[in-house]
Amino acid sequence: MEETRLNKIKRLLQKELSELFRRQTAMMRDTLITVCAVRVSPDLSVAKVYLSIFPSEKKDELIKTIEKNKKTLRYDLAQAVRLQLRKVPELVFYLDDSLDYVDNIDKLLKK
Repeated sequence: MEETRLNKIKRLLQKELSELFRRQTAMMRDTLITVCAVRVSPDLSVAKVYLSIFPSEKKDELIKTIEKNKKTLRYDLAQAVRLQLRKVPELVFYLDDSLDYVDNIDKLLKK
């Protein structure tokens, strides 16, 4: 029962964060931020958010901007999920570089 609830919360947070990032990056041409995964602690105090950023040259700059605006993102998320969740977990952002890893393996295999 508890696992089902956590999975629903993970999907809800991933969906809403994706929508927030889509709206924010709509003004920036040629930039795409994808929420790959969200992992929530059992007590709902921390949510680890894994982001994939394209193009990868901008990833350091965008991660710094996201970290800087973390409180605003959490507030916007709270407004979006206020009817489903009482407390919004603290957001911790990580860079998901699995696509870069796959691309690197493809390049090595082609050699």
